[in-house]
Amino acid sequence: MPGTLRDFYDLTRDELVALVVSWNFSPVHAVRIWSYVYHGGAAQFADMPEVPVRLRTRLHNALSLSLPTVVAEVHSSDGFTRKFLLNLADGHRIETVLMRFTGRVTACVSSQVGCAMGCGFCATGQMGFMRHLTSGEIVAQAVHIDQFLRRGADGAPLAQKASTSPHERHERLRNLVLMGMGEPLHNYEAVMRATDILRDQNGPALGARRITLSTVGVVPGIVRMADEARPVQLAVSLHAATQAERAALVPVASRWPLDALLEACHYYARKLERRIFFEWALIAGRNDTPDQARAVARLLHGLDAQVNLIPLNPTAAYDGAPSDRAAARRFQDILAEHGLPSTVRQRRGLDIAAGCGQLATASR
Repeated sequence: MPGTLRDFYDLTRDELVALVVSWNFSPVHAVRIWSYVYHGGAAQFADMPEVPVRLRTRLHNALSLSLPTVVAEVHSSDGFTRKFLLNLADGHRIETVLMRFTGRVTACVSSQVGCAMGCGFCATGQMGFMRHLTSGEIVAQAVHIDQFLRRGADGAPLAQKASTSPHERHERLRNLVLMGMGEPLHNYEAVMRATDILRDQNGPALGARRITLSTVGVVPGIVRMADEARPVQLAVSLHAATQAERAALVPVASRWPLDALLEACHYYARKLERRIFFEWALIAGRNDTPDQARAVARLLHGLDAQVNLIPLNPTAAYDGAPSDRAAARRFQDILAEHGLPSTVRQRRGLDIAAGCGQLATASR
């Protein structure tokens, strides 16, 4: 029965080797299978001619290679962004986004169906929480985007491109952000396992510094990342410089207050000697004033930090407005005066609700 099959994308390479060896086959075959899937884009075990037929049969009866089904696909009018509504095996749906920037392509993947953090300005938070994603469901989103990129404009199956010379091959996925639906540190085990699989140099081979995990401030998760020396980049959604203001925007701040969050961030930065990215949704008239900018600079003093300023993206259930360019520039200038580097994030996919804080399944 399909429901009893284990998800291939939930396996690490070592686990696949162990499984193949337990069936009395050479571990060499496991390496070939891994390559067929992550480099050749194999959609079924029958598409692996160098793997013995008996092993392919065992794989077919034990593992599923199915990716989530694309229910809907929309692309932005500027051509830089595509959003995919994906159907999971149990009928739940998630959104995954492909974004293009100068010199890079980024996949924005989800870690949960919905979100339990309840941020009022976030469409996913407005959905509520349904369930965690498995590590395989997280990996499968990246695989889906990678295969979409590699098919290119002609849409031909990857198997038909096997003989293409390297300089003619289509682009590959090289950057990934865990900023889609859900709070990644609320689903710690599955998310970290997924990043380990995605970083496998014989598999997806995403560089650790090209994977960014964004958290609303789950303090135990930040401390655990530091203790485990997790190599992926950390981004913290801050949005306010005082406890009262932050709690009004981010309900989870009542559980993990601003002081505790900053203490965890200092611990992380000291232990790993790594910069932290702080995200700040610029809301007109609320947190985009010069006083707020100076407060941020004081708050982050002594941290190796960079602030990513993100003009608020609209959602149906929140009436705040994004800051204009002048306010964003003024905010950034004040941070620079205090020696705090910052960027104003390029907005992508607003016309298809694919921007930060806008993801929510269309079936909702």
